[in-house]
Amino acid sequence: MRFVVFIVLAAAISAGCWSMQEIVMENDTGADTDTDGNTDSDGDVDTDADGDSDTDIDTDTDTDSDTDTDTDPSECTLGTYTGDFTIGTQSDVATLAGYTSISGNLYVECPSCTDLSELICLTSAGGCLSIIGNESLANLDGLDALTSVGGYLKIYLNAALTNLNGLGVLTSVGGDLLIEHNEALTNLDGLSVLTSVGGDLSIIGNEVLANLDGLSALTSVGGMLVVGDDDALTNLDGLSALTSVGGDLWIIVNAALTNLDGLSGITGSVGGSLVISGNTALTNLYGLSGITSVWGNLWIADNSLSNLDDLSALTTVGGDMRINDNAALTNLEGLDGITMVGWHLYIHQNAALANLVGLGALATVGGNLAIYDNPALTSLSGLSALTSMVWGFSIYNNDALTNLDGIGALTSVGLLKVYENDALTSLGDLSALTSVVGNLEIEVTPSIGEFSLQFETRIDA
Repeated sequence: MRFVVFIVLAAAISAGCWSMQEIVMENDTGADTDTDGNTDSDGDVDTDADGDSDTDIDTDTDTDSDTDTDTDPSECTLGTYTGDFTIGTQSDVATLAGYTSISGNLYVECPSCTDLSELICLTSAGGCLSIIGNESLANLDGLDALTSVGGYLKIYLNAALTNLNGLGVLTSVGGDLLIEHNEALTNLDGLSVLTSVGGDLSIIGNEVLANLDGLSALTSVGGMLVVGDDDALTNLDGLSALTSVGGDLWIIVNAALTNLDGLSGITGSVGGSLVISGNTALTNLYGLSGITSVWGNLWIADNSLSNLDDLSALTTVGGDMRINDNAALTNLEGLDGITMVGWHLYIHQNAALANLVGLGALATVGGNLAIYDNPALTSLSGLSALTSMVWGFSIYNNDALTNLDGIGALTSVGLLKVYENDALTSLGDLSALTSVVGNLEIEVTPSIGEFSLQFETRIDA
């Protein structure tokens, strides 16, 4: 089973606006010797007859031949732009020239824009920064002084954007950071000093993105982390400094991804769900070896995993646990530490799965347990610690299953259904089972029909 999840997350987060000292890019090497005695508006006090070779653009009446257009303090004097602003045409960029901050949201949504250089004074955005649908914009040069974004930063559907180098001094994003569907984006190197994302981090649908190395300074994501549908991505090594994820962790549908080693810094709990799905080249889960609990769902689906050994530190799953469509998976070893699944447990469509060894410590399933469509499954061994279930237990369409010996410790269940297991010839020892609150449906061959009737008489109505 393969699925593609496109997530567009936007949370307008209001934050206070602050201004840093403007960056002076003056680089004169000449020494003025004007004798006109005046004071240039660029801050130079000239004392010569002007024989220098520097390149300042002076606004005085002297006769020097300066020609440089560097940004200096005289150009970054407008302070804070109050409110929101939308750049829809190239001429709109000039409106913000000289402002050091914007108190509200800045929307760059300009299909014809090619140049943001006049934003060079901008050091902070108090609200959100949205860079969407800029078909001609090849880079973000002009945002070189931007150190913080109070709300979300969204970089989405920019067809010509090849890099994020213009964000080279950005250290924090207060809300979500969304980098999605930028078809020419090859790297994230421009984010090399970014240390924290307050909300979600979403990297989705960037077709030629080869690595995440530009996120090497990132240590925390307050919300959800999603890396999905990035077809050229082979590893997550750029996330090696990441130690905490406050929400879900989804690694989904990355066709070339071979390992999760870059997630090895994440230890302890995942605050939401852990979903590893649709990564058809993924052969191991090494980077998850430090995770001890998942507060939400655990879904391991449609990968090339032969084992789950790297989940050996995991003890609890608060929501659903789904293990499905892993064609090379032969057993569930690696889940040996899990004692409780808070909600449903589904094990299905794993073509090579022969047994359930690895679930030996599982004592509680809070919802339904369903084991189905596993054609190589011959035994339920591995469920020996499971003694009771309030909800339903379904075992069906497992063509090689010959008996139910593995559930011999089960004493009570809300609903038990066993059907369409073509090789089932024995129910095994179910003598411990004394209570079925709901329906009991066991489809058996004629050879064990008599035992089935005797068994049914012991079930509480």
